[in-house]
Amino acid sequence: MFSSLTSFQTSLLDEFWRLHQELEEVVGDGLASSSGIRSLPRGAFPAINVVQTPADVQVYLFAPGLDPKQLSVSIQQNLLTIEGERQIPHQGNATYYRQERVGGRFHRAVSLKDDVDPQRVEATYRDGIVQITLHRREAARPRQIEIH
Repeated sequence: MFSSLTSFQTSLLDEFWRLHQELEEVVGDGLASSSGIRSLPRGAFPAINVVQTPADVQVYLFAPGLDPKQLSVSIQQNLLTIEGERQIPHQGNATYYRQERVGGRFHRAVSLKDDVDPQRVEATYRDGIVQITLHRREAARPRQIEIH
């Protein structure tokens, strides 16, 4: 009698936990989910870091196993866009118990400030990381003014 009650409570708690995780993905406040190694929202691939310095903005795209020639990087109206596809080989006769690597087409966009010069952009690929350097316009860079 009690085993069926315990089973019901466990499955109900599992369902509440699943619902909590789904709601957190959709309307999460960003506090709990913005730190840690698994802070990407579901389906966000590849992971990116954006770093600003007085001279430039650097975007790091973590794309191990991707062919850089298959990536499309463009900039238009202060929006940096990165597109591509990751193909995951599947074994037809295998049963997957867990599959955390996602495959398929991806699209990431980074909104940039107005002071980025779209004519001065460089991209390099090394060890699975794409580094995109967007230089700032000279007029936007801080400059020291000497007092006489």
